[in-house]
Amino acid sequence: MTLTTAEVWDAIANDGMFGVLAFVNRRGEARSVGVIYVTHDRSLLISTARDTWKVRHTAANPNVSMTITFPKRVPFLPFIRIPAATITFSGTAEILDVPDAPFEATRKLLRGLDFEGEPIDDHVIIRVTPRGDFVTYGIGMPITQMRSPEKARDRVPSGTTVNEPTTA
Repeated sequence: MTLTTAEVWDAIANDGMFGVLAFVNRRGEARSVGVIYVTHDRSLLISTARDTWKVRHTAANPNVSMTITFPKRVPFLPFIRIPAATITFSGTAEILDVPDAPFEATRKLLRGLDFEGEPIDDHVIIRVTPRGDFVTYGIGMPITQMRSPEKARDRVPSGTTVNEPTTA
């Protein structure tokens, strides 16, 4: 099955909300963290406290990777275990102050969060813009076809034109 860029972005925007953001720390050690995201203009926005290690490490090295998972289930047979479908990509991270981030997307991202006693300026938005290709597994196909890796995997252009950043 050959997916289109639009189909992959549609899955990211409408079917997903949870992903794993991966990066390296200053010692070059790999780290990852689960995140909730929303999409805006072919990028993913993630809210977090300003003093978190994901902010420190992505500010120092904006080269990141992200994997978004899409749980699969067999209706009425929840005991049958099926691997999640996934979309993985490399990207560039940018740290934005909340007022500088797209208003509607930020409002949607922060909806329901309790900021009592915690000022909003203690939070930032990490914008992740994919670069290169999306690598997919099991996206847009029936569960039965996921048993064949050749049928289940695909590589699709992300549709963005972000250059790879240089690091100091």
